Formats: sequence, C-alpha cells, structure tokens
Amino acid sequence: MTGTPVLAARDVSMVFGGLTALSEVNLTLDEGQILGLIGPNGAGKTTFFNCLTGLYTPTRGTVTLRGTRLPSDPAAVTVAGVARTFQNIRLFPSMTALENVVVGRHSRMKQGPLASLFHGPAYRRGEQAARDRSLELLEFVGLGRVHDELSRNLPYGDQRRLEIARALATDPSVLLLDEPTAGMNPQETEATRQLIFAIRETGVAVVVIEHDTKFIFSLCDHVSVLVQGKLLVEGTPDVVRGDPRVIEAYLGKPPDEVEAEVRHYADETADHTQVIELDGGSEGDKR
Repeated sequence: MTGTPVLAARDVSMVFGGLTALSEVNLTLDEGQILGLIGPNGAGKTTFFNCLTGLYTPTRGTVTLRGTRLPSDPAAVTVAGVARTFQNIRLFPSMTALENVVVGRHSRMKQGPLASLFHGPAYRRGEQAARDRSLELLEFVGLGRVHDELSRNLPYGDQRRLEIARALATDPSVLLLDEPTAGMNPQETEATRQLIFAIRETGVAVVVIEHDTKFIFSLCDHVSVLVQGKLLVEGTPDVVRGDPRVIEAYLGKPPDEVEAEVRHYADETADHTQVIELDGGSEGDKR
C-alpha cells in the first residue's frame, strides 16, 4: 500500500527503571489492514499497546495517526481515533450491555456542560442518538438480543464482543484488540474472526494481539513478532510461519534441535507400536 499509514510507531522504546521492556520497535498499519502482533509471554506486546494508546509515554520514539503525533493521554488518543480492548475484561458489571456501549459513545457527543446540567432538548437529542448508535453496534457484534442484560450476567464470549462494541462506539480509525479470543471455544473464536473481518469492511484498520497463532495466520494480512521487547520478524503470515527464528522463539531451542527431537520421538513411537503389535499377535495365537 502507498500513502501515509493510518498508524505508525517509530523506534518505540520503553524502559522501567533498569528494565528495557521495548527496544526500538517499529510498526506500520495501512488503511484497511489487519495486523497481528505475536510473541511469547513477556515479549512486550501489551506494553506496546499501552504506548500506542497513551497509557504509557514511550521513553523514546513516536506514535503517529495519519502523520499526526498522538498525545500522551488515553482520552485524547481515543478522541483522535484509536480505540482498544484489554487482555482482562473491563466492563462495568452493574450496567446493561447497552449502557456499557453508550459510555463509549460519549466521547463523540457534543453537548456542553449546560446542556448536560439542565437536560435540555440538545442533551436529549444527543442521548437518543447515542442510544440508537449503541443499539446498532450491539446488533453488529451479535448482541442485540441482550441489550438490556447486565454485563456481568453475560457469557464470557458475549462479554468479549461487548468490549469490542464499546470500543467501536468511539468511531475509531484504528482498533487494537488485546487477546480477543482468550478463553473462547472454537465456535466463539471463529465468530470473532468473522467479526474482525466485518470490522475491517467498515473501514477500520485492526491490530490484534493473540497467542493463538493459527487464528492470527488465518486472519491477518501482516504479522509482527516481538521477542524480549524487540521486533524479531515481520511479514506475511506465510513468511512469518516459516521463519526458523519464530519457531526458536516459541519453543526455546533451535529449530534443527526441535526437528531432531520430533524425528527421534516418531522413531521411538514406531518401534514401540511394532513391539505391541507383535506381542498382541502372540497373545492372540495363544488364545
């Protein structure tokens, strides 16, 4: 793709005391792209998301949205057009599904303090518009039927989708999803994959953190791999999947050693099976 990226991180580093959590990480997200961010536990993926969304101010580096540097303030980043979900669900448990989404919609409401204080016509029109849009988003993510249910009473998978609806209520240009399928069964995971495709069709670019590499490789146009706070590999799913450095990073040993162990295990299993079959044959003859 050509032109200015919708989201760009340049040389982003994050140091906590003497610990370097991120070291000169780069990311480029184009319009309409779904990008996957993978890596072992502790690789710095969520820390990177926190830097992109203003929760952390990077020690070094810049983050820009369509060429404009993003502020170091989460609320201002949301207004600029970057929304996110979190690894751990952060819904308002005593609010309904609809109320949770309306909360996200308030970042786009234009009523001033006086209108909010006196509940005048402008305020009522704004509230109704926010409610209508929130209902549309609940239908979009497949939760229209439970809009009046308390969020704490929803099944786990529905709570995950509700978080996505709330993020979409901010009208983002970029949506960051932190492990959106964690804890889901295969059917829920596939439904989430299809939902992300549908989100892309609305014009929103998406970045996904996920440990399920099968899910990532079947979803994303581009994949970046973080290991120990550094960008190890990036490219198409086929390129990343076949890179021996990625195998080593996930399994903790060189790929040739892994291959040798697999072959050894397969040979041992074959020999053991052959012995069982022979013994079984002898027992059968005795019977």
